[in-house]
Amino acid sequence: MIQTHKDSYDAVIIGAGMGGLVCGCYLAKAGIKVLIAEQHFKPGGYCTSFKRQGFTFDAAAHSFGGYRKDGIVRKVFNDLGIDKKVNITRYDPSDIIITPDYNVTFYADLDKTINDFQSVFPDERDGIRDFFNFIINPDQKFFMRVRNWTFQNLLDNYFKNDKLKSIISFPLLGNGALPPSLMSALIGAKIFQEFLVDGGYYPEGGMQALPDALAEKFKEFGGDLRLSCSVKKIRIKDNMVTGTVMEKNGFIPSKYVISNCDSRQTFLSLIGRSKISNKDFLDTMNNMIPSRSIFILYLGLNNLCTEEVKSGTNIWLLSNYNLDNTYLLQHELNLDNACTMVRFMPNQKALLAFVNVPFRNKKYWDVNKEKVLESFIKRIEEKVFPELTQHIKYKGAATPFTLYKYTLNYKGAAYGWACMPSQLGLPDLRKPSFIQGLYLTGHWTTQGIGIPGVIYSGHDTAKLILRKEQRHTQSVLN
Repeated sequence: MIQTHKDSYDAVIIGAGMGGLVCGCYLAKAGIKVLIAEQHFKPGGYCTSFKRQGFTFDAAAHSFGGYRKDGIVRKVFNDLGIDKKVNITRYDPSDIIITPDYNVTFYADLDKTINDFQSVFPDERDGIRDFFNFIINPDQKFFMRVRNWTFQNLLDNYFKNDKLKSIISFPLLGNGALPPSLMSALIGAKIFQEFLVDGGYYPEGGMQALPDALAEKFKEFGGDLRLSCSVKKIRIKDNMVTGTVMEKNGFIPSKYVISNCDSRQTFLSLIGRSKISNKDFLDTMNNMIPSRSIFILYLGLNNLCTEEVKSGTNIWLLSNYNLDNTYLLQHELNLDNACTMVRFMPNQKALLAFVNVPFRNKKYWDVNKEKVLESFIKRIEEKVFPELTQHIKYKGAATPFTLYKYTLNYKGAAYGWACMPSQLGLPDLRKPSFIQGLYLTGHWTTQGIGIPGVIYSGHDTAKLILRKEQRHTQSVLN
């Protein structure tokens, strides 16, 4: 017999990732009675940190963008007072791409970045300037007209040199897990803007500082945050949410349910197929493709000093210019041709690196994890940090199955649904038209990826609910 909890809430948010926390803060600030239930013992989702043998590591998210004066992350942090709780530094340069022929650098100074690209590709000077100017002030009407464009189409609109196109696209393959020929032009432009042109931001103490600050503000606004608290069901009656069933607390009534977790889990498990009247939506979701997962390497280091690589800079290793082939070889776990990012952490005591890989299964990773880990270390030592192994005091790794275990993301997906034009901006993955009171937030809404994308999603979802409630929307959100 499922017990009904004595308390009820205006809104229950499933998952304390960045999107759920942002949404919860805005709702609670406006006077909505909100519960956030998180199955993990700490908030943050992919944006968490952990300690091993005295070393601190960021679980997956390693830096963020969107913190410029008019950026979405700065706006939200200012609105919620997060900027007063966390010290944020911008590391410069934010990213360096190492190719077989060139090194190109992304600096905090945009003109310096443009000049660096122009010095490597002088025949593309005008196109480089025009492309960066477009990225920093994109024309949304243009993207509406070319909704089906890939990022490759966008690049072809500005450049002729195929090597330049591959270099510009390479960090997008890492941060979005798709080559330019498959990635949506809109999402590719947003990733480029938020991760590269306005990237390199990092909170003092590690990425865990961000969700911890949001969780603290949420509770200050009167919100109820419950960790190690799994949601087992979303109750639906007459195509309307009535509340959630918790593993420990029974049924908790609420007017709204906001899911900040995997959308397949939301609809197929927490709600159930039989409760969904829109069968076309189920067919669409069943045919959707998740993003690739990642294998993450964590190294604790002792006395690694390097003049060539600054701490806090993301190093991208481009082995060849055929990104379609690189994408296909990911399935074979060929690290020599993989999209690899290496980051010597700001504290100069740890190294984080990742590579896009397929999900496979637990048995596969139990057998192959150590082999992939050692191969990864060897590649980094050959390409970036000579004599790296002499400085390693701790080594560990997260496999796609690790990501699934801690977030329950379908197939350990690193970025929600794959950002293809056909999977862009699907409205029923944000506010299902067939279930009243249900909303989704986070990177499974097909609105955006990365920290800026999920923060935007959380802000936008809160705006939808507050407009419906007519509760101080202007003062809270603007």
